[in-house]
Amino acid sequence: MDFNLSEEQKMYRQALRRFVQNEIEPIAEEWEEKGAWPREILIKMGKAGLLGVTVSEEYGGATVDAILLAIFGEELTRGSGGIAAGLCSHVSLGIGPIFRFGSEELKKKYVVPAVRGELLGGMALTEPHGGSDVAGIRTSAIKNGDHYILNGSKTFITNGSIADFLVVAAKVDKGLAHKDISLFVVEKNYRGFKTGRSLRKIMWHSSDTAELFFEDCYVPAENLIGREGEGFKYLMQILHNGRILYASCALGLAVAAFEEALKYAQKREVFGRLIGKNQAIQFMLADMATEIEGARWLIYRAAWLTNAGERCRKEASMAKLYASETASRVTSKAVEIFGGYGLMREYKVSRCFADAKVMEVGEGTSEMQRMIIAKELGL
Repeated sequence: MDFNLSEEQKMYRQALRRFVQNEIEPIAEEWEEKGAWPREILIKMGKAGLLGVTVSEEYGGATVDAILLAIFGEELTRGSGGIAAGLCSHVSLGIGPIFRFGSEELKKKYVVPAVRGELLGGMALTEPHGGSDVAGIRTSAIKNGDHYILNGSKTFITNGSIADFLVVAAKVDKGLAHKDISLFVVEKNYRGFKTGRSLRKIMWHSSDTAELFFEDCYVPAENLIGREGEGFKYLMQILHNGRILYASCALGLAVAAFEEALKYAQKREVFGRLIGKNQAIQFMLADMATEIEGARWLIYRAAWLTNAGERCRKEASMAKLYASETASRVTSKAVEIFGGYGLMREYKVSRCFADAKVMEVGEGTSEMQRMIIAKELGL
């Protein structure tokens, strides 16, 4: 097996890492304190050609490559979980469905400017009562001439109050079957589309998370993505890539916390001795490094299988499960190594620790991943 990245993948990682070091890390804490998402980062990334990881060259992207998507998540999250959340939602959930299943007109109208950083996208899927039950959404879409009329509500929507457009999941009739789900592109200025309160979180303070309401929201019929009633099938394909991306974000958090803890252990003295010379600290760091490598190769294997066109539902869920729980364990140990300082907001490990928990919840909880894995095992 060849574990080496291609030259293109190496160049992309180097370019993205430089961008994160120069543009994101210096402002990450400032925007966490502001509780707002920095739109200028989107514009800069677009100009640098870093947003096209889910789009072909024809529409301004680089290539459709699951490994590049994993690199995207890891490198961004090493700089800031909150800023990365907005960008990952943009490329995966906003751009992804339109590029993969939308009409040529929708691609030109939304995908091309979104890859350039001129428009910000996202997805409105989760509903207040539903959580992980995608098939149980209640937002309705009724055809009325050359429009669909949407009614319903969404919650926990990343980029919800700041996106220029959102991919919205709704049912085309009152049935409860997943075959009734369709996807629509909804712009922020459409009549009947309202943004509710921005949600306060224990993590990702620099990421926008909002409630959304659709009250007789008129959406042009041409904004239907793909075919009516095919939305659930589209979502399952998009969420597969989303698991790989989310796993890579969890990996990025773990790596960031580990690197901070390692540097701290190499310079912090207690009782006249570097704490990194103590076996208890050494063993913690050894375990952290081992788990990080295990998570990385689960992620890259799932990404490689995806690129090869192989069915890898189990592998993607394994990667997401293990990487997210690794992030929680590693960031917790990093705080322990820092001691009291690890609980202070001024230290990056405290931010990583707070951000890590969402990785076990978002894009399918750990319990959902275990259910998928068990089903794939024939249980």
